[in-house]
Amino acid sequence: MISVFASLVPVFLVIMAGWLARVTGFVEERHWPGLERVTYVIFFPAIIILTLARADLSQVPVFGMGGAMIGGILLVAGALVASRRFLESRLSLDGPAFTSLFQGCTRWNTFVALAVAGAMFGERGLALMAVAVAAMIPLLNVLAIGVLVRYATGAPQTPATILRTIVFNPFIWSSLTGIVINVSGLKLPGLAVDFIAILGNAALAAGLLVVGAGLDMRRLAAPRAAHWLSLGIKLAALPIIAVAIARLAGVEGDDLVIVAIAMTVPTASGGYILAKQMGGDAPLMAEIITIQTLLAIITMPLMIALLAP
Repeated sequence: MISVFASLVPVFLVIMAGWLARVTGFVEERHWPGLERVTYVIFFPAIIILTLARADLSQVPVFGMGGAMIGGILLVAGALVASRRFLESRLSLDGPAFTSLFQGCTRWNTFVALAVAGAMFGERGLALMAVAVAAMIPLLNVLAIGVLVRYATGAPQTPATILRTIVFNPFIWSSLTGIVINVSGLKLPGLAVDFIAILGNAALAAGLLVVGAGLDMRRLAAPRAAHWLSLGIKLAALPIIAVAIARLAGVEGDDLVIVAIAMTVPTASGGYILAKQMGGDAPLMAEIITIQTLLAIITMPLMIALLAP
């Protein structure tokens, strides 16, 4: 409980710092788009490359853990896309709003997951969480970008357009770069590692600040059906599905706890950057990120205790 609380409270406070900086005029409105853009094309790709390149995947149940998490994500993603028309009509969502709901239900906050895993299990926890990183970051980025390309504009897109957008998206090419470095055994020069690490270290702070800047507290004060649905799916349904698959695959002990941690963390701040840059409902995305981060302080310890005692 203490580890989860200690990891989530600072995240929420940085979001609030971004909101205060905008509403007080301390950072003028015209400056935020530049920060959003540099976070999207430089900071987040750097942390993705470094995290995947450094992931130690030896002596951990890659297929059991990774397969369970991928299976859970695909089931939830498929259900959301299959029920899109129903959700849009019943919840009064348009295409961009649906893409934000999709991201809010499927993406995960890597930084929080790593912090909690490290606090609970040390280096072993970080090594195990690397499996989740390698399994989910590329998949989630492809799913999110594909949904944004297809539904954010409301206009039909050709398969070639969708493929081109996915391939050249910073989140995708950085994921592929990190995986290639990892599996090839390529050793990056120390200067290159330090350079990428400095850029990557800015990703979390910058991403959370722009999330806060995009908040409208008046809307957040009266949660809508989309907010509640994202909470139920991301913080409860998805963890239950993934842990059930992991148990069927024979995953147990610390490995099972890591699956529970990875699945119970709130959605990623990078989802806001994608929504803002690719035509999604960025204000809704910011609200989902913030309310999930706040409630995860309570739900994460409960779900972890229930699913992987």
